Amino acid sequence: MGKILNSGYGAIFGTYWIIYAVVSSFASVFMLAKDYTNSQIGMTLAAANVLAVIMQPLIADFVDRSKRFDVMGTTGFLTACMMVFTVGMFTFKGGSLGLCVVFVLLIAFHTVLQPLFNSLAFRLEDAGVAINFGIARSVGSLAYSVFVAILGTLVDRLGINVVPIAGEIACLMLIASLVFTAHFFKKGKAQSERGREAVYGTSNDDAKAEEPEEEINLPQFIRRNKMFFIMNLGVLGLFFSNAVLNNYMAQICTGVGGTTEDMGRILGVMAFLEIPTMVIFKQLKNKFSCQLLLKAAAIGFTAKIAICWLANSVVMLFIGQLFQPVSFALFLPGMVYFSDEMMSRGEAVKGQALFTTMITITTIFAALLGGVLLDISGPKMLTFISTLATAAGAVVVILAVDRVKSNKQ
Repeated sequence: MGKILNSGYGAIFGTYWIIYAVVSSFASVFMLAKDYTNSQIGMTLAAANVLAVIMQPLIADFVDRSKRFDVMGTTGFLTACMMVFTVGMFTFKGGSLGLCVVFVLLIAFHTVLQPLFNSLAFRLEDAGVAINFGIARSVGSLAYSVFVAILGTLVDRLGINVVPIAGEIACLMLIASLVFTAHFFKKGKAQSERGREAVYGTSNDDAKAEEPEEEINLPQFIRRNKMFFIMNLGVLGLFFSNAVLNNYMAQICTGVGGTTEDMGRILGVMAFLEIPTMVIFKQLKNKFSCQLLLKAAAIGFTAKIAICWLANSVVMLFIGQLFQPVSFALFLPGMVYFSDEMMSRGEAVKGQALFTTMITITTIFAALLGGVLLDISGPKMLTFISTLATAAGAVVVILAVDRVKSNKQ
């Protein structure tokens, strides 16, 4: 049962990140082909992230309160909605408001799915199975790296309408993964509950209900964790370049003479190089402190975007991605573990939420500013500004991380 549920959870992450390739990584490619300006693309991407910020707490609260819809049912419904929205990519004309709305809804709904899938790991453990989140997330990176490279080639050779077709297929694959996992989860949970009641005379839900949680609101959290908050301001700068590369790699690539096929390969290499670091991160954490790993990642982020700024060929863009294992792939799990080490039980969730909120905020700014800069000054100016922002964020993180005090109780 353990291997089956871990495989199912990995398949969910794999198909989720395949959909990301369609609705986010190729959003600029599709909308440029449909006669939108970079500024209009930027406003669309920013609006999608704003909507996602509004929807995330509402959907999370609904799932927590609902007795009829669990995480599986809710994510399945949201995915089905995305299939409906994807039809709009075929039907609405290029340059229309309708097509912009389609992308806003697709990206927002897809973004809302991520925290639900993260929390799904803990729900699946109710079946008595230890879920390996790192391995599952690595499956996502692997699936994305392969798919985005293939999609870039297909778009270059068969045309832009390959993108919505791929989106529909990917959504069907995600729904199939959810149905498969839900089936074996119900069987495993029933077995786990029977075993627990036989040994302890109580169920998992009863046991969890006995564990009180310390409550703390956001203003209190910031007052008690000022340096942690300042460190997260540095995240705004670090992830600005990450958002720029994810959203506007097509324009950056064509700026040095590349094609859509090259863009797909670059993004594929970027994602593939994340995998080794994520797989061995626990071993790295056992040898080095999270503080040191986060500092190294901050430098890696800066080096990667600086090389992309200096690049005058597609080969140089590929070389820049060699820093992915010591930037994004190191910082993301490092921040998760660092927050857990520093925060008390009642603060842990808010610490993680603050980090993800900062990423969303910088994604919004990167989308808006990036689109405008591309129209006014081109990709070189965009990567230059991104380098400055990332370097500033790196300085803040490096100076603040050692000053964060633990509130662990």
